[in-house]
Amino acid sequence: MSPGTIAIVLIAAVTHAIWNLASKYKKGDTVVFVWAYTCASALLCLPISAALLVTGRQELSWQLAVGATVSAVLHLVYSLTLQAGYDRAELGVVYPVARGTGPVLTMLFAILVLGGRLSPVELLGALVVIAGILVVAGNPFGTGSSRPLRGVLWGVATGVTIASYTLWDSYSITRLHLPPISYYAGNLLMETVLLLPSALRRRNRAAATVRADAVPILVIAVFSPLAYILVLTAMRTAPVALVAPLRESSIVIGSLLSWRLFHEGDLVRRLTGAGVVLAGIAAISL
Repeated sequence: MSPGTIAIVLIAAVTHAIWNLASKYKKGDTVVFVWAYTCASALLCLPISAALLVTGRQELSWQLAVGATVSAVLHLVYSLTLQAGYDRAELGVVYPVARGTGPVLTMLFAILVLGGRLSPVELLGALVVIAGILVVAGNPFGTGSSRPLRGVLWGVATGVTIASYTLWDSYSITRLHLPPISYYAGNLLMETVLLLPSALRRRNRAAATVRADAVPILVIAVFSPLAYILVLTAMRTAPVALVAPLRESSIVIGSLLSWRLFHEGDLVRRLTGAGVVLAGIAAISL
């Protein structure tokens, strides 16, 4: 991977950790919360996509419509699963397990099913990144209250959804050659439409949720699209089997922030895991 692509993915990792941290501060209804930040994200991304379409830099197509719709369904399942996990377990358990499971499944599928190939150094680097994530996560099967099995199960479930949308989005960007910004803007638009019936059924909770969660909604609305558009851009020049584990370096940032803000976990272990992740990133960059 080129240094520029690595920089893009690492910036995406930072922004991803920030918006996941904001998610932990959610107080209102989960469905309304997801719908609200998806609407806000769409309002930010759609004008940019429209400008690109008007200037002829991007074009509408049936591939774009189908790709964005499938991606919207997969991302919705991910968002709702993630928020449900955060409601029921610690960020320091759900986040690392989810972000560790996702790239493992993605990498295995890309290599075993899609026929992807990695050099020995790239494969070693990806495995080292995953190992570092596991160190940061610690032993979630312990008996202490900070390592509940419930958090592990929610993390694994979230990781499966991460692998699903990552593989589909990689296919859409690399095989269908869909433009990242219009693709993700269409994704957000379809998510708001798909969630609208559920949001309407909860309209009596909408005002209270928006008032209580205004700051997290705005943070996610900005940082979530930014993070993923950067990842989609990186997928155009690098294999998904490398992008997937590299972007999960966000787990280091997220785990350190959860230790600092929520007093979760052991700082020494988290810093050790961070060092292992950085070593894996260095190997990938070679």
